[in-house]
Amino acid sequence: MADQLLKQAQDLFEGQIDFEGQKQTEIFSTYLLIGSGLFALILGLVQQDIYVTLWVGLAGTVLTMLMVVPPWPMYNENPGKWLPGKNGSVGTGIEVDGKKIN
Repeated sequence: MADQLLKQAQDLFEGQIDFEGQKQTEIFSTYLLIGSGLFALILGLVQQDIYVTLWVGLAGTVLTMLMVVPPWPMYNENPGKWLPGKNGSVGTGIEVDGKKIN
């Protein structure tokens, strides 16, 4: 039971997303920041209040952060397939200048 809880906590904090998920987060963050910035600018111009512009821009930034920073499951739908090592084993160390290092 403790191992299962530890595994869940590790998965939560590790934050692994695949390459397609990275691409999605980049697109989301770009469009959300541009959209919220333009909305904040227009709303600030209409109301003639710089504080409205700043607060709406800050809210858009926080919304963007909540959308892209946590490792949401939708960002890990296409995990990459890794090739096995040369000898088929994992974690056997590396070789540097002809010497094996573990």
